[in-house]
Amino acid sequence: MNVRLTKEQKIKVLNSVDIYFVMQQILLRENKIRRNQEHFWVVGLDTKNKVLFIELIGLGAVNRVNADPPDVFRMAIYKLAVKLILVHNHPSGSVDASKGDHEFTDRMLKVGKLINIEVVDHLIITEDGYTSFADAGIMDELRNSGLFEIMGPEKKELEQWKIDTERKRAEKQKAKDIAKKMKADGVDAETIKKYTGLSEAAVRRL
Repeated sequence: MNVRLTKEQKIKVLNSVDIYFVMQQILLRENKIRRNQEHFWVVGLDTKNKVLFIELIGLGAVNRVNADPPDVFRMAIYKLAVKLILVHNHPSGSVDASKGDHEFTDRMLKVGKLINIEVVDHLIITEDGYTSFADAGIMDELRNSGLFEIMGPEKKELEQWKIDTERKRAEKQKAKDIAKKMKADGVDAETIKKYTGLSEAAVRRL
């Protein structure tokens, strides 16, 4: 789920404090019941470190949430992000990273390396504090861990997934370009929708 951002939240990220400021606001937006579940977000950055998007990709139990590489990187490829920051909350109030947090981050870092999208940090947040893997030196350790090096069939599968995702993005962009021309020519929304395959909401946003 793409998180709607205010103008003030579309910032240039200089450090982990900047990301925490935005993510704390998003977490506090949730009602108390939802805050008792783990959330997993992906923050995409452009070449100038500006926030392109924040996507909620997982909502789990009190102490765990599942996310796979396609969930993590799909929006980044679609939005042409060059860097990602992983963020999840701990409803318990602890900002200590578990062994599972380390392993998950390591795996995503190695997948990102393969498809040229750098995973620069992972933040564990609560309502009043956070831990940054980058600030703690954990990201550097994971880069040299020797684990989760992608090769063989899995490497080919991930490369093909990236190609397929980029092709779908290009097809959608082409449909949008055609729809814009049709709209400019006065074609009604229903006809545009019929011939481009875009949703009614997408046509309205053009």
